[in-house]
Amino acid sequence: MSLDRATVIRIANLAKIHIDDSEIDIFTRELSQILNWVEQLNEVDVKNVKPMTGVSGMSLREREDEVLDGGYADKIVKNSKEKKKNSFSVPKVIE
Repeated sequence: MSLDRATVIRIANLAKIHIDDSEIDIFTRELSQILNWVEQLNEVDVKNVKPMTGVSGMSLREREDEVLDGGYADKIVKNSKEKKKNSFSVPKVIE
């Protein structure tokens, strides 16, 4: 499918996009190429292809929702400049 200048100007107007006169020919060529590509997609035989409702037919594995502390708080705060017990100590920022 090939577009003409008037159609590209109308599309730009409907999309509220300002294009200069020097850009009209560029957009005419590019939009025509995009529409040609879409026409090529219409040639693909998809009669035996099931519609895809998701990328995976698998269900997610579930696990018990348990609260764990990780057991290694001392390793987490090891490289901290200041710490109190197993917590980070930061300067006060609100007076």
